[in-house]
Amino acid sequence: MHYQFDWSAIAYPRLWLHAILITIVYAGSTIALGLAIGLVLGILGTWSRFYVDRITAFGIQIFRCTPLLVQVVWFYYALPILTGLSLSPWIAAGLGLTLYMAAFSAEIFRGGILSIERGQWNAAHALGMGYGQVMRRVILPQAIRRIIPPLVNQSITQLKNTSLLYVVAIPDLMYTSYELTARTYRPLEVYTFVGLVYFVILYPVTLLAKRLEPKRGRSS
Repeated sequence: MHYQFDWSAIAYPRLWLHAILITIVYAGSTIALGLAIGLVLGILGTWSRFYVDRITAFGIQIFRCTPLLVQVVWFYYALPILTGLSLSPWIAAGLGLTLYMAAFSAEIFRGGILSIERGQWNAAHALGMGYGQVMRRVILPQAIRRIIPPLVNQSITQLKNTSLLYVVAIPDLMYTSYELTARTYRPLEVYTFVGLVYFVILYPVTLLAKRLEPKRGRSS
């Protein structure tokens, strides 16, 4: 192998810091919004009145069974054609990422809720609690403890999914690396560096997820 590395191709610290900031902000905001929406959808997915659970499940599966890349492109290019409402690349990408996160986290929340023994529901109802009180005081506190590890893992996946922002020209890590590659003709150095950046950001989070798994086992 006679390849001569030239690491000066990545010597743009301000550009990289800007890209890292955008990536983290997009990941953090879409994770937070996705979890909030996912919690609501997860609860609705356990409510069988008026076919609410089936309607919710169908909506969730639309986003679970289509690629995120297609969703982002659809919101940016197809939605304006259907509605006449133009979305900026920032909003279209954020909408796609948020709903994708919401769909997957909704199933995690629903599974956690359904994992709580039915006897606890019956006991809470026998004490005169309504559905909302049972969910808030008895079911959710236990369910959330059980589902923290899969939620952390889904959050890790969400941060990696931000690499798809480049398709609508959001200057995240991936788009910045694409531009630098076109400028420097040094894809090996650029994409190796980007891979290392993702690793440095995500590796501590994966360690956190592993540490939480035994806690789930002890609490259940």
